[in-house]
Amino acid sequence: MKKHIDVKDGANYAPTAESEKVVAEGEFQFAVAHLDHGHIYGQTNGLIDAGGTLKYVYDTDPARVEQFVQRYPQVQVASDFQELLDDPDIKLVAAAAIPNQRASIGIEVMRAGKDYFTDKSPFTTLQQLEQVEKVVAQTGQKYMVYYSERLHNDAAWRAGELIAEGAIGRVIQVLNLAPHRLAKSTRPAWFFDKQQYGGILTDIGSHQVEQFLTYANCKSATVNYARASNLNNPDRPGLEDFGEISLTGDNGSSFYTRVDWFTPEGQTSWGDGRTFIVGTEGSLELRKYLDVGRQTPSSKLLLVNAEREQEIECLDQTGFPFFGQLILDVMNRTEHAMTQAHAFKAAELSLQAQLLADATTQN
Repeated sequence: MKKHIDVKDGANYAPTAESEKVVAEGEFQFAVAHLDHGHIYGQTNGLIDAGGTLKYVYDTDPARVEQFVQRYPQVQVASDFQELLDDPDIKLVAAAAIPNQRASIGIEVMRAGKDYFTDKSPFTTLQQLEQVEKVVAQTGQKYMVYYSERLHNDAAWRAGELIAEGAIGRVIQVLNLAPHRLAKSTRPAWFFDKQQYGGILTDIGSHQVEQFLTYANCKSATVNYARASNLNNPDRPGLEDFGEISLTGDNGSSFYTRVDWFTPEGQTSWGDGRTFIVGTEGSLELRKYLDVGRQTPSSKLLLVNAEREQEIECLDQTGFPFFGQLILDVMNRTEHAMTQAHAFKAAELSLQAQLLADATTQN
């Protein structure tokens, strides 16, 4: 059997890069809390790579704190969450809590005058979204989301740049395939409790919807079809291991995604994520994490247009600019990394898709 070279949901899966540092040491101090999901390591690395200064970590589980301190020995361990919120030097709190707790934590952070950077999915219900929207409006704070499958992937980021440059014309269709490795024995109990993780479309699906809105330059979309099922894990009835969504964007663009927990054990990466983007003047294919049978890791982009067909290896080439943009947005109160409306709309559409899938399943 092939060796797995990375783990999707643990400290070993933590993208990092040589990035432009947008602030000096100590100028942008942030804290990390609620280490329930391994994505917190990617969030932390991205901020540090861009020049951010990690000051505090907080979690109720000493073992998780110890693991985090081993990775970042410069960090101070906070005795309670309020310690982060009371420190005037902390500008942003990054967290990867259990999904159904993320909104309430974010509300607490924003009411304390800090910006919040949560792992996806940012909500598990539309009611949570509505509550957070009200607090954002009241406080003026940011509720940013770590949609890592675009923000922390070289090929996915470069695709956005090429589209913005007009390399394939106007995008008319995006197709995302997003298999993930289940690694059932390593998962915490909340991973199998739909009330806590929100459903596969709310969770993995939010990544994919966010990419569509970005690449197709949509402000919104309509959910045409959604399905979520447990096809192969009867011992875990709360798990949805397969899902799919069809959307039509407000500009007429089309979207389909398949999300699942069926990455084969023999595959060297946690998932063979693919994106196919059709434009009026060309097309892109993204092989985000590996090129099966040829290269692992890899972050490859295949471009075809009127001028050329080209294979571009993007791995370690972008520096993941989102994080520097986010830091500057926090400091300057701008919206260059991601607008608040965009972050919320990606979540809203995936939640609407989940509700449609749930209703279909019940009927």
